Amino acid sequence: MSEQPPAGILNINKPYGITSMDVVRRVKRASGFKRVGHGGTLDPVATGVIPVCIGQATRMMEYMLDGSKKYRTTITLGVTTDTYDSMGEITETADASHLTREEVVSALTQFLGEIQQVPPMYSALKKDGKRLYDLARQGIEVERKPRPVVVHQIELTEWNPPEATVEVHCGRGFYMRSLAYDLGRALRCGGHLRTLVRLKASAFTLNESLTLEEMEDSFADGAWTEHLHSPDVVLGNMRAIIAGQRMQELIKNGRPIPSSVRIPPNEPEERCRVYGTDGSFLAIMKFDADEALWKADKVFLGG
Repeated sequence: MSEQPPAGILNINKPYGITSMDVVRRVKRASGFKRVGHGGTLDPVATGVIPVCIGQATRMMEYMLDGSKKYRTTITLGVTTDTYDSMGEITETADASHLTREEVVSALTQFLGEIQQVPPMYSALKKDGKRLYDLARQGIEVERKPRPVVVHQIELTEWNPPEATVEVHCGRGFYMRSLAYDLGRALRCGGHLRTLVRLKASAFTLNESLTLEEMEDSFADGAWTEHLHSPDVVLGNMRAIIAGQRMQELIKNGRPIPSSVRIPPNEPEERCRVYGTDGSFLAIMKFDADEALWKADKVFLGG
């Protein structure tokens, strides 16, 4: 494989029981490429969409992390675990046989909109430079401050007591394991996440994803570029502009767009995506409100 692969994103369906970095390693082995990264961690217990960035597309990962996500989870009520999922040790049990569908639906409403959520101890967040999951494995629990997160939609799709299947459309930083734990507390019986499927991440959906085996086969037969998405696919909410030859040269050389070029920003520090007259994706520009100039934030000229 070439040392300079085309910049793009593969939509991979992560199987159960492996980490997100395991997926990245599989892509590296199959492709021979060194510059590979993923656009959003999935726990080993989770399956589903994980965008894998290749080449210069690794510079787009921050935009994938900011994008919304959709999940389907099965929550087992009446059993609490230390990891908030089925891979943890049981810490508490309670009778959940009395619960009704209406009570679960009512409890879910408190998780809709902008809410405060406490991250789980078993997470990659850091406290004094140490990962929380490392502290948790040492039996150390530290205080975690609630963080603002957004849930656009939450729905109970199946109720098979004591299991509730819930679909969630949420923003960045939302922990589905914390949802399982918090729902259990709201219903006063405890709960943990038994299964989790990511249905959508940014522009990528599960029904269009590749299994790891399909990914490996595509590299083996040379057809992998047919599955490669352009890096700009994750920028759908960002305004697009077309750059002429003069502006392209300025962008390529890292120079700001002069004030004589009228591109009024919609907001301070707005970002926009830039295309050539041939439709090729060139760069992300950021507006500098202090200087009233558009400046190159990320340049993708040359692929």
